[in-house]
Amino acid sequence: MFFCLLAWAAPGQDLRLEKVISGLRYPTDIQAAGDGSGRLFLVEQEGVIRVWQDGALLPTPFLDIRNRVASGGERGLLGLAFPPDYAARRSFYVNYTDLAGDTVVARYRVSAGPNVAEAGSEEILLHIDQPFANHNGGQLRFGPDGYLYVGMGDGGSANDPMNNAQNRQSLLGKMLRFNPEASPVRPEIWALGLRNPWRFSFDRATGDLWIADVGQNRAEEVNFQPASSAGGENYGWALMEGLRCLRAGCNTAGLTLPVVEYERADGCSVTGGHVYRGRRWGSLRGTYVYGDYCSGKIWGIRREGAGWVNRLLLDSELAISAFGEDEQGELYAADHLRGDIYRLEAGRAPVFTAAGVVNAASYQAGLVAGSVASAFGAGFRDEEGVLSAPGLPLPLELAGVRVTVNGRAAGLYGLANVRGTEQVNFVVPAETAGAATASVVISRDGEAGAPVEVPVLAAQPGIFPAIVHHAENTLVTADNPVRPGEILYFYATGFEGPAQVTLGGEGVEVLYSGPAPGFPGVQQINLRAPAALSGGAADLKITAAGLESPAVRVATAGR
Repeated sequence: MFFCLLAWAAPGQDLRLEKVISGLRYPTDIQAAGDGSGRLFLVEQEGVIRVWQDGALLPTPFLDIRNRVASGGERGLLGLAFPPDYAARRSFYVNYTDLAGDTVVARYRVSAGPNVAEAGSEEILLHIDQPFANHNGGQLRFGPDGYLYVGMGDGGSANDPMNNAQNRQSLLGKMLRFNPEASPVRPEIWALGLRNPWRFSFDRATGDLWIADVGQNRAEEVNFQPASSAGGENYGWALMEGLRCLRAGCNTAGLTLPVVEYERADGCSVTGGHVYRGRRWGSLRGTYVYGDYCSGKIWGIRREGAGWVNRLLLDSELAISAFGEDEQGELYAADHLRGDIYRLEAGRAPVFTAAGVVNAASYQAGLVAGSVASAFGAGFRDEEGVLSAPGLPLPLELAGVRVTVNGRAAGLYGLANVRGTEQVNFVVPAETAGAATASVVISRDGEAGAPVEVPVLAAQPGIFPAIVHHAENTLVTADNPVRPGEILYFYATGFEGPAQVTLGGEGVEVLYSGPAPGFPGVQQINLRAPAALSGGAADLKITAAGLESPAVRVATAGR
């Protein structure tokens, strides 16, 4: 599912730019070595890499290969990557246009001093002929799998005249990957159908891949590939540009469409960025930040529910050629024409939307008075892991986080940050009953986020998916399924009063349906499984206040 550009700022995401470096010549990339030194390495298009350390731009270049680089237009020294074990290997990789106009990916070594590389140590790993001067791609990144990824443009000109992007025999118009330690290097096509993937990145928390692909005359696009992908996605160029067919009668079957596109009113050359995973600006965490070279606009994409929302964060005057991360995950942007580097800053207060406030069991949107809700957003918890309430009564503040609903403090069950997904679980105050909507405010360390109006429902039954064998007090699993006639229990929320239960579409005997002892806002249901239970799996549902819950799939054993 996709959402097109929404030209408004997200509450609390008041993005700001702080200039930290100046005096560069046409910066094209910003990289950290990941060796604990805190340095930033700044790539200049003409063929030089500079080092920024302890707040100063060092006068001696890290690498100077201007005598090998054809620079100008879309050519030059375009990309830099450090391997995950750079501190031990002391080698790194660059992507540049050679004097013949072709793409070169090469490895270099560092000399005895950490801030100067050996210009004579070049090992060319990959050489790709370029038929035209534009659409060279240029980005290098090491993926979570340890492979080196290379973004390749379609070879240039316009409309991909040689059909490189859809030709699986060509390395142009592709996302490539290879093991740089292999001999010989054998690049494989990881994805195809790209026009000019100038900048791409991996989410350091999830491993998801984001590819910003520069458009032609109509639209710029951002593509998303989940970490679970086995590769092979076809992003559509030159059959499509963005979400529309470029060629009459194109067949979109089998194509992976962008999650976001924008048209010429908002820019003309997308510059991909990063998902912010730093700790300084909680409101920005989990947002994919990217921009446009021509307009200077900076946007943020976040997943909300089953889709994506794209928001304008800042309308700047920068010619944005690159974004970069430091070792702590803080973000920087390069102004190509002025030679400046800016650090991105935002708000610290928590950020969330109405779509992210859901029934804690079923994840359906909305609030029910007296029940347990979950809010998903950013700025709740910096550290990975789960922080649970120490006991009863539930605390009104946990690690500095508070939740109010229509001005009333809510008891907190816990906070979580699991692979970049932040969550707070709370009990909706009983006084919320009867309202059509409720104003939810989440604050941290005394700094409140913007109020969010959330629908209030009379009931919304949902089952927590942990079903328990009563006799052994163990979870029902595929290896330990429900047995005919046994007693089970489970927890639910989103209603009060009695509930009816079905398993596999058949009504079952309910032995208890009421408040769960020691768990405010939670209902407990004890039941006896049918004697005539079939083996395999069955849907477990409850009906309360005349409403049926979403099904939970339960493993069953027949007689």
